[in-house]
Amino acid sequence: MKETQASIRGISVVTTTWNEKENIKELIRCVRATLNGVPHEIIVVDDSSTDGTLELAKQLADVAVGKKREGQTKGLLLGAKLAKFPVIVTIDSDLENTPEFIPFLVEKLAVFDIVVASRTFLPRFSERWAARTLGRLVGVSDFYSNFRAYKRDAVVNIDLKGGETFGGELLVRARKAGFSIGEVSYVAPPRRFQPRIGGLFWANFRIIFASLKCLFYLL
Repeated sequence: MKETQASIRGISVVTTTWNEKENIKELIRCVRATLNGVPHEIIVVDDSSTDGTLELAKQLADVAVGKKREGQTKGLLLGAKLAKFPVIVTIDSDLENTPEFIPFLVEKLAVFDIVVASRTFLPRFSERWAARTLGRLVGVSDFYSNFRAYKRDAVVNIDLKGGETFGGELLVRARKAGFSIGEVSYVAPPRRFQPRIGGLFWANFRIIFASLKCLFYLL
């Protein structure tokens, strides 16, 4: 990978889990292979899984902590605060993000404070609506992609107010604080059959509600 000064000093990869025992081993293996030769750590923040995810993560990750079930956004922020390196990459634990794409995100941190891996296709209408509204305001075409690279200062001092926003509030708060946001487009793997956010109706409802909260905090 083309290394920035920050990436040479190290990359912290943060993921949140809820009943992801079947995926966490493969995710960690792929991240390790991608960052071979680069100082890095993998941080897993578990949202009270019942399938043994946390116990397995403690064996495989550099840092694995559990917390009460509060959602993805708080988990990502907690993981970022635990990170020791100047570059923080957040990635979903369900293998819907491609770890091999991490170097492309990190390279763009030479230009931006935050870089989002934006999917070329957004399957939910609520995600497409958020892209046309919130995405346009913060400068990305995939507002709810949590496959992101951050300079440490752009995320660790955020004070969340909105509860679960599926990572949206992290972008909103960073934008309001003056941090620059860029993106890199990529073709994401197919979404799994039963996403943890819920079925189509419930997922769209939750994303729209989260989007309204994010619009309130941004405007």
